[in-house]
Amino acid sequence: MTDPIPLRPEAAPECRTCGAGAPVDEHFCPNCSRILALGRHGDYFSFLSLPRKLTISSAELEQRFRELSRKFHPDYYYNSSPAERLASLERSSYLNDAYRTLRNLVSRVEHLLAIEGLPSAKSEEGTANVPASLLEEVFSLNEELDEISEQRESGADPAALTAQLDAARQPIERKREDHERQLQELASLWDSQEQAPAQEKRATLDALRERLLERNYINNLLATIEREALRLAAARSGQAAELK
Repeated sequence: MTDPIPLRPEAAPECRTCGAGAPVDEHFCPNCSRILALGRHGDYFSFLSLPRKLTISSAELEQRFRELSRKFHPDYYYNSSPAERLASLERSSYLNDAYRTLRNLVSRVEHLLAIEGLPSAKSEEGTANVPASLLEEVFSLNEELDEISEQRESGADPAALTAQLDAARQPIERKREDHERQLQELASLWDSQEQAPAQEKRATLDALRERLLERNYINNLLATIEREALRLAAARSGQAAELK
């Protein structure tokens, strides 16, 4: 498995007040207790003193966030040196980013992929490459949508077409639910592999990324269905207006 890739250079922070060095994940100088400049980071898990796992207690995450929010709050540094005021702003902003990312499983997986050195699943959103596992559903849905669109444009009953669209949506919804389940299972597998060989851990990361790529495509399909549903709703509204 590739080594984690930090988002900033690997350098221990140096206290701007006393000049002492500090471990990367320390928030305050061990020598003088002043807040440290953010410096290198990129790992939201370690920033919040959490293990690099995908199953996180919401209560624990909330507690860590609130504790650090109080410690970093710029109001506490109003009369401090410019360096400390800047450090409080940097750490407060970074803390907010970390909290937003880690409170959602999908964004946690994305972050895990990044710090473990894998490409983002977002990088392939909107591409023409249909995941092999979705070929059948995509082909069937596209045919159905083309037919519905043609009938709508030719003046067919919007209510009947809406029912047809709802039926076409169901296999995609089932696929989405299945992917959510698979994502949860893979997250649990990753959490159990702390002592596993690197090859096994890499296989789990690759599977997580594949699930996200498929999930992105499924969401795009559902968005396409929703756009057609809005067009049908507008057609129904037009019919109702003509009857008045």
